[in-house]
Amino acid sequence: MLEPDNDQHRKNLADTLKQLRKAAGLSEERLAARTAMSQPKISRIESGKTVPTVSDVERIVQALDVPAEARAELLALTRSANVEYTSLRSSARMGIWRSQSEIKALSESSSVVRQFLPAIPSGLIQTREYARAVLTPGVEGRPARDVDRAVQARLDSQDALNDESRRFLFLLTEQAVRLKRAMAGIMVGQLEHMAAVMDRPNVELAILPSAALVSASPLNVFMICDDRLVLTEIFADEVALRDYRDISYHLNLFEHFWERSVSGIEARELLGSISAEFMRGPD
Repeated sequence: MLEPDNDQHRKNLADTLKQLRKAAGLSEERLAARTAMSQPKISRIESGKTVPTVSDVERIVQALDVPAEARAELLALTRSANVEYTSLRSSARMGIWRSQSEIKALSESSSVVRQFLPAIPSGLIQTREYARAVLTPGVEGRPARDVDRAVQARLDSQDALNDESRRFLFLLTEQAVRLKRAMAGIMVGQLEHMAAVMDRPNVELAILPSAALVSASPLNVFMICDDRLVLTEIFADEVALRDYRDISYHLNLFEHFWERSVSGIEARELLGSISAEFMRGPD
């Protein structure tokens, strides 16, 4: 659910850009030509149907010769408009299956999907049993009736992996692999499934060892869709970021952790070692 303040930011931005264009005496067609955008895109931006990126607005204000102070205010407004907050509590009320469908849509509309996973494996690489364990109501008070639908939606989202024209990079911390979110047998099955997923030609899976020396903290889950969107998740909210500076920051962060991770044979060996620990230990 989009926060009201953010919705107002977007309306204000659309109205201001339209007023500036009219004040400059330009038609939508002429502004489109000056910014190398299409006229329909200009129209969608001014009507509020499309949220412009920071880059879009930079091109528009340059074409309109907007004064520096007003330009800075507009760009700040654009950055605010490019952030969406979704309450996870609200998502649970509407049905947690909906968020699984959104993940599927994002994956199918992206050429490269990067997921950083400091707590648990991605829903795109979960087994049915593991997905049921992590989606079953806990401290969140999630409606039990939604679980079956959410599990199936999560499994359906995995169809995106079948499109080999798309690349998927999954980066898990060792903690995400070791965290016991289900009985030992289910955990073993989940780790074996991840090892099997690594055989897909369009999937890369890496694990950041606990012993790795890093210069940043793996604080929260995030997913990067190409270079256009970052979706981050914290305990109470999901945040969508479209500002290129935020996207660049997360791409650099992902690369930092990836360079310090193990993949290929080393990752398989680590998965096998942890799986053996689960098999030896009591439930």
